[in-house]
Amino acid sequence: MPGTPVRNGRQGRRQGRRNSIWAVRATAVAACGTLALTACGSTKDSGAAGAGGDGSGKVGVILPLLTSPFWQSYNDYVPKMAASEGVDALKTVNSNSDPSQQITDINNELNQGVKGLVVAPLDSAAIQAGLDQAERKGVPVVAVDVAPDKGKVAMVVRADNVAYGEKACQYLGAHVTSGKVVQIMGDLASVNGRDRSQAFRACVKKNFPKLKVLEIPAKWESDTAASKLDTLLNANPDIKGIYLQAGGVYLAPTLQTLKSKNMLKKAGAGGHIVIVSNDGIPQEFDAIRKGEIDATVSQPADAYAKYGMYYIKAAMQGKKFQPGPTDHDSTIVKLPSGILEDQLPAPLVTKDNVDDPKLWGNTVK
Repeated sequence: MPGTPVRNGRQGRRQGRRNSIWAVRATAVAACGTLALTACGSTKDSGAAGAGGDGSGKVGVILPLLTSPFWQSYNDYVPKMAASEGVDALKTVNSNSDPSQQITDINNELNQGVKGLVVAPLDSAAIQAGLDQAERKGVPVVAVDVAPDKGKVAMVVRADNVAYGEKACQYLGAHVTSGKVVQIMGDLASVNGRDRSQAFRACVKKNFPKLKVLEIPAKWESDTAASKLDTLLNANPDIKGIYLQAGGVYLAPTLQTLKSKNMLKKAGAGGHIVIVSNDGIPQEFDAIRKGEIDATVSQPADAYAKYGMYYIKAAMQGKKFQPGPTDHDSTIVKLPSGILEDQLPAPLVTKDNVDDPKLWGNTVK
């Protein structure tokens, strides 16, 4: 899960235990042409909220956690994007990294009579219970960041995590001609962790055979990343590059570990270790400006909020979408489960464009 917070060891381990098998990987089935919008017929649910309505009614928004810079920013964007999309969103609910609490939160929102839900699932298997309850009540759901394994959602709003791994690979490969590089991975029970890890590994193997990839399974846990990186560097002091799959959780411990070993050299200096991250949080941008890291892939917290609101309103109006390119530089794909996913773009950020005011990380105070 992108944007996972820097937690103490006990919290991180608890979160690691909570995460279960996440959604299956999306397959690209982009069709040519423009995005199609058509009216939906009635569903099997009696009194379905999304059966050709006007899109009015309260919308519940459920967050996975609020101890991460990424999710804090998403939370701040929600009311702004709800207003711009004409959605009457209730105050957000924080499930506090607890999948069971998230199901309770969904039921509580349904009992308040919401007409739509926007949920960022903590556990893509466990979330089915909440989705089934929403379907029984005829309330459409949009999932943000993670697709459910099963259950009905109108749309998944998520960036292309395969592209994250590939972009990191291409950047490192262009700046490290040979030698050892490390990827500090997310939870491999998570589709986000799997996509990034597999894509990076495959890209290096295909395009940069002189690079040797060493891997740290860190489960989105900062203390695990720090400990394992310290051990790896002791055995491999000749590391030339590092890929951080989540800057929100791995940036600080990585920089601290390198600094403690006198291995944190600025970009352009002898002995500099090339570092590429993921998330696009302000802390990563500051590290790029200082020359501590070289690049990050900006995961669109603002677009997650915007299109979460956009699609829930469309679902409440009874509209549906088809696979293919959209009018906002993304592609809707159909997952093996039959669920549709809008794969939003996530740009690579380097010293050349780190001050771009369009990047959401530059809009956060």
